[in-house]
Amino acid sequence: MDKRDREKLDDVLNQLQNTQRNMLGGLYGDFFGSGSTSNGSGATGNSPFGGVPVTGNSTGNRPSANVQGGSDVDPLEDAKNALNEFNTKVNEATANGVRPATKTADNEENAEPKEPEEDPMETLDKLVGLDTIKGDVKELTNFVKIQKTRKDAGLKSVPVSLHLVFTGNPGTGKTTVARIISKLYKNIGVLSKGQLVETDRSGLVAGYVGQTAIKTQELIKKAMGGVLFIDEAYALSQKDDAFGQEAIDTILKAMEDHRDDLVVIVAGYTEPMEKFINSNPGLKSRFNKYIEFPDYTIDELMEIFDMNCKKYDYVIEDETKQHVKELITQRKLASNGNFANAREIRNLFEEIITNQASRIAGIEDLKPEDMMKITNEDLFDKAPVDEDKHDSKADVKPGDEKKAADNKSDVQEKTDDKSDDPEKADNKMDDQEKDEVKTDDQE
Repeated sequence: MDKRDREKLDDVLNQLQNTQRNMLGGLYGDFFGSGSTSNGSGATGNSPFGGVPVTGNSTGNRPSANVQGGSDVDPLEDAKNALNEFNTKVNEATANGVRPATKTADNEENAEPKEPEEDPMETLDKLVGLDTIKGDVKELTNFVKIQKTRKDAGLKSVPVSLHLVFTGNPGTGKTTVARIISKLYKNIGVLSKGQLVETDRSGLVAGYVGQTAIKTQELIKKAMGGVLFIDEAYALSQKDDAFGQEAIDTILKAMEDHRDDLVVIVAGYTEPMEKFINSNPGLKSRFNKYIEFPDYTIDELMEIFDMNCKKYDYVIEDETKQHVKELITQRKLASNGNFANAREIRNLFEEIITNQASRIAGIEDLKPEDMMKITNEDLFDKAPVDEDKHDSKADVKPGDEKKAADNKSDVQEKTDDKSDDPEKADNKMDDQEKDEVKTDDQE
C-alpha cells in the first residue's frame, strides 16, 4: 500500500471514529474503545449494533481494516464498507426508537408539541366587522409584497413606509390588527421575526435625565425584527416634557437605523393622534399611513358577546340574548361617546358569568348544562339592598317597565269606573283610602 492509499485509509477510519462518537455519545460509550476488539475473524466484541466487521491490528482506539501482507482485499474499500455498514446500523437503531443521549434529543422529547399557527390573513377575515380595516390591511400587504418581489427581481421599487398610525376609540381592535400585521409582514419577508411588543408612555419614559433613552432602547431591542406598538402615543408629546421628547427622538433614530427590520405602530384617539404626528416633522415624515378604526355597531357588539359565550362554553337563550342586547344599547347611550366597544363587552360578559356562578353555587349535583346556561337572572347584580333607601326603579329589568305601565293603566281604569258609578259615589272615606293604598301598591 503506497503512502497516498494509506492517507485515504486513515481519513476514512477517522470519519468512522468521529461519526461513531458523535452519534452514540454517552449512551453507548466509545464504540470501538470499550470492549470492542478485533479477533481476526470479523467479530468485534460487545458492539451494541451487533458488531462492525473490522479486523486486523488496531492503532490506539481506532479500528484497522485488513492490512495483512499478501491480502487481495483493498484496505480502502474495506474501510469504506465498514463505515457504510456502521451507518446502516445507526439508521436501524434510530428507526427502532434508539436515540443518542444528547442534550438536543432530550429537549426535543420533552418539548410540548406546538399547534400550527393560523394564517394571519384568515385570522383577519374572522374578525367581527372592521370591513374597511380588512380592505386597508390587504391592500397595504399586497403593495408591500409586490414592491419586495420587484426589488428581489432586480427591478426598481417604490420606497414603502411600513410604519402606521391607528386611530379610534378603545376596544375597536387596534392591538389585534397590529399583531396580525406583524405576522403578515414576516410571512412576506419584510420582518425577520414578526413579534409584537406593546407599550405606552410608562414603558418608555424614566424618571431621570438620560434614563429614558436607555429604557426606550431596551424596548426597541425587544421589538427588533417585529412591531413596536405604542398605545396612546400622544402622551409622549406634552408641554415642557423633556422625557417624552427624549423617547420620541430615540424612537425616530431607531426607525431610521433599522428601517429594514423594525416597524412602529402608534395608536390612540383620532384628534390627539393627528396633533401628535403633526407636532414633529420627524414623525410626520415617517408616519404617513393612517387607519381609522370605527366603533362597533350594536349587532357587532352582540356578535362579540356570542363569541365569548362559545369560546368559554356558555349557552344563552334567545330571550336572554335580547335582554343582553338591550343592556348593551343602554350602556352605549349612557357612555357619552366614551364607550369601550369590545372591552366593554368583555366586562359585561364577566359580570354576567359572575352572577351566574353566584346563582348556581348552592345547587347540589351540578350538571354541565347548569354550568353552561345563562338566564335572565344572571343579567343583574343580586347584592343586598337597604329597603328604606331602595329605589324601585333600580332593579327594573328590560321589558318590565312596559308591564308596570300596563298594570298602572288597569288600576287607573278601575278607579275611573268607580268614580263614574252613581251607586258607589257615596262610599265611605275609609273605603276610598283602601282603594288608594291598593293603587299605590300595584304601581
